[in-house]
Amino acid sequence: MGRRPVILMPDAVAVVTAYLRDALTAHGQLVPVVSRVPSPRPPTFVRVRRLGGVQQTPVSDRPRLDVHCWAESESAAHDLAALCRALLGDIPGVRGCQECNPEIFLPAQDPYFGAGAPGGNQDGHEQLRNHPH
Repeated sequence: MGRRPVILMPDAVAVVTAYLRDALTAHGQLVPVVSRVPSPRPPTFVRVRRLGGVQQTPVSDRPRLDVHCWAESESAAHDLAALCRALLGDIPGVRGCQECNPEIFLPAQDPYFGAGAPGGNQDGHEQLRNHPH
């Protein structure tokens, strides 16, 4: 009996950050899309990270992703998150995109980010979006 070929799944965070970077630029939003909070932290950016997920079949992955949108105001963070939400619902090559949680507002301050950590100032704003793909 033959062995099955080894199938490596693509890095879901890399795929989504590249897609969002291009899609946001196409919509006039020239914001960094990253997997880690940059230092120094820009006033506006999008962070994507993988929280988990499962391999559904030998050839399909269903990652659970977190998309955080930062901006100078709660309203601007909301608008950026809404655009990311719409764009992620239209990502090519993805069969379905399901939300786990509604968007929530998380102020960029302790204790969520820790004292002195990037993103730890008292007046930044962040909009959170959970998106498993």
